Amino acid sequence: MKKRSKGNFCGNVNRREFLHNVGAGFPALALTGLLGQEGFFNSAQGAMASQNPLAPQAPMMLGKAKSVIFLFMYGGPSHIDTFDYKPSMVGMDGKTIAVKTFGRGGKKNEGRIVEPKWKFKQYGECGKHVSDLFPHVGSCVDDIAFIHSMTADSPIHGSALLMMNSGSLISGRPSLGSWVNYGLGSVNENLPGYVVMLDESGGPISGAKNWTSGFMPASYQGTVFRSHGDPILNLKHSGGMGEGEQRRIIDSLNQLNSEHYSSRYDNSNLSARISSYELAYRMQSTAPEAIDLEEESEETQSLYGMDNPQTAGFGKKCLLSRRLVERGVRFIQLYSGGAHNDNNWDAHGDLEKNHNHHAGATDKPIAGLLKDLKRRGMLEDTLVVWGGEFGRQPTAEYAKGTGRDHNSYGFTMWMAGGGIKGGVSVGQTDELGSMAAENRYEVKHLHSTILTLMGLDPNGLSYFFGGLDNKLVGVEGAGPIREIIA
Repeated sequence: MKKRSKGNFCGNVNRREFLHNVGAGFPALALTGLLGQEGFFNSAQGAMASQNPLAPQAPMMLGKAKSVIFLFMYGGPSHIDTFDYKPSMVGMDGKTIAVKTFGRGGKKNEGRIVEPKWKFKQYGECGKHVSDLFPHVGSCVDDIAFIHSMTADSPIHGSALLMMNSGSLISGRPSLGSWVNYGLGSVNENLPGYVVMLDESGGPISGAKNWTSGFMPASYQGTVFRSHGDPILNLKHSGGMGEGEQRRIIDSLNQLNSEHYSSRYDNSNLSARISSYELAYRMQSTAPEAIDLEEESEETQSLYGMDNPQTAGFGKKCLLSRRLVERGVRFIQLYSGGAHNDNNWDAHGDLEKNHNHHAGATDKPIAGLLKDLKRRGMLEDTLVVWGGEFGRQPTAEYAKGTGRDHNSYGFTMWMAGGGIKGGVSVGQTDELGSMAAENRYEVKHLHSTILTLMGLDPNGLSYFFGGLDNKLVGVEGAGPIREIIA
């Protein structure tokens, strides 16, 4: 079991923290004396170096995945219009039936059916039904495991986003990427271990709370790469400053910060800031090569849809993700969909216009990513996750139109690579897709599966804070979805 202690020097120490700290205090005094006699730490900088939070860690158990690429479809894509085939709904369009729903419009006991607006056809040796929204992803189904009975704890975007990203409905908890980097560290000291790429139209509601490190040191939080233009700004030396001069400035800043750090009981933000200066300096020589997509052949860029204005934006992010994974970045999250309803998958009005736009922008790039990873032998140890914060209901939200309300009772997500068994589907929603009806899975089961495939014990990985051994999957724990693990 992996733990880190967290306390407060002045005030705000609860009873449990007090007993924990006092209990460990006297042995710590003796250890400090011994370390001082041996000259174990020669300086404050040496002490911080020995506590590098992103130093590579050995996996807790056997895992096939080394990196995660999470394709987040913000707003909630409709499962019954994409990957959850419901032939019994055909011919029911416009009928009012008794069905319990709970979304933005509140709880209802009946609704007007909106039958699937796209035709489905079978793909691959497994014969998986996929809608016409995703023909390119359809060609990859033999490498994909579909989870059709996902559930979420909230039908509201803000809290559901936090739940999917951090395992909690409330803010302040470490995000999934932070847990992965906490458990495994980073294998490339010249690039961030956790990268987030937002939609061109902006970030999701709640913003940085979705990639925060919460009560962990700030070093574990996600680093945002820009979605247009240069992904990272200021990689060149400013004002004609030479490398040696910049090195001396950073060394001076680090010395001053180190002196301040040594006088503090705990200051993870300062430690993270010192680390960020060093990382930024190293990135000036490493990152330009990593993000230079012009190094890729025209065939590869076309595979990701970068030769088409509709798919170029998301294609660029997918291709950049592959390049970052090649260079050891542990966790990458890509967002399709920005803050406003017109710019994300939140189809309350015109379902067809909304999903045609967003699926059209992401289908080819996602398939390109899967195919490119596979042909390079990287899909075996790269876990790709697709999904949103929830799904959508089988009934219309308004008296007129095709828009669907939020559905947290049952929806679809999928995974590929990284130890996943391809060509399988697990779980089921009812015949209308209104709620999970078989093998109901919660977000914590999804998180448990990701951690397990990364070689981390989801019920053993913990962080001590507020008097508790906190876990991503909660104090009650959760097991992975074994049916989809190869």
